[in-house]
Amino acid sequence: MTDAWASWVGLFTVCLLAASTAADAAVVEDVFEVPVTVRTIYDQVSTQNIQVTSWRDDSREKAPFLILNHGRPASAANFAKMGRQRYTENSRYFVSLGFVVLIPTRVGYGPSGGQDVEYSGTCQGKIYEPVFRAAATQTLAVLDHAKTLSYVDVSRGVVVGQSFGGATAVAIAAMNPPGVVAAVNFAGGSGGDPDNRPENPCRPDLLQKVFAAYGKTAKVPMLWFYSENDRYWGKFLPSKWFDAFVSAGGQASLVQLPRYKDDGHPSFTGNHAAWSAAFEEFLKKAGF
Repeated sequence: MTDAWASWVGLFTVCLLAASTAADAAVVEDVFEVPVTVRTIYDQVSTQNIQVTSWRDDSREKAPFLILNHGRPASAANFAKMGRQRYTENSRYFVSLGFVVLIPTRVGYGPSGGQDVEYSGTCQGKIYEPVFRAAATQTLAVLDHAKTLSYVDVSRGVVVGQSFGGATAVAIAAMNPPGVVAAVNFAGGSGGDPDNRPENPCRPDLLQKVFAAYGKTAKVPMLWFYSENDRYWGKFLPSKWFDAFVSAGGQASLVQLPRYKDDGHPSFTGNHAAWSAAFEEFLKKAGF
């Protein structure tokens, strides 16, 4: 066998092995429980386990984390419809970008059950900061548990959230936990009711003050996405919240997403093409 022929055979063998490895790789979904302790706005303590869904590429020995927080139903009837939070299509996309995805179904929701620790009071008597703290505390518990998972690189990762989960991502950014190097807020807020109070959430002024307070301590870069026809918040309130955050010192960019169907609030799951390019560019700047 000539040297040239041997080199060609060697290269062909390497390519076959690489193709085989790629073909054998699979996106794996697992479910485990994490103990958490949180407080309500009435200072009641709740200690229990929550269910966490993980998605990963089993061909990767270790990968950075992406913790994804879900939203909060606008009506009590929709609480009963919530199952374990999976975000299957989004999760597979995040895995394809190189992450292990961790999705907590928080206290009070779906199969995790328990009392509604994220209830923020009546429409005019909202108390927002403690409920975001309750969600953030559970996020940190998941991150702490990830240290026991051999396939998670806890030294660096991203926190992402949709709706109430988006506001939770802002709260996490304000805490600057070790390992969280970036955070993304999709349509974040609270107090919205698209059916009975479209584009008119409860006490947006208080929410603006909370975001301003978060901006004072947040050090990690953030990316905020809001749709112009979001029936929870409307077109203009998110800009006020964003301005309050960055004016106080927060590092963030705001991307105004286009109209999506009759309500742009679920653009995170329904209009992937509108935000994926900006999202991936943000990740590159964050070092991923």
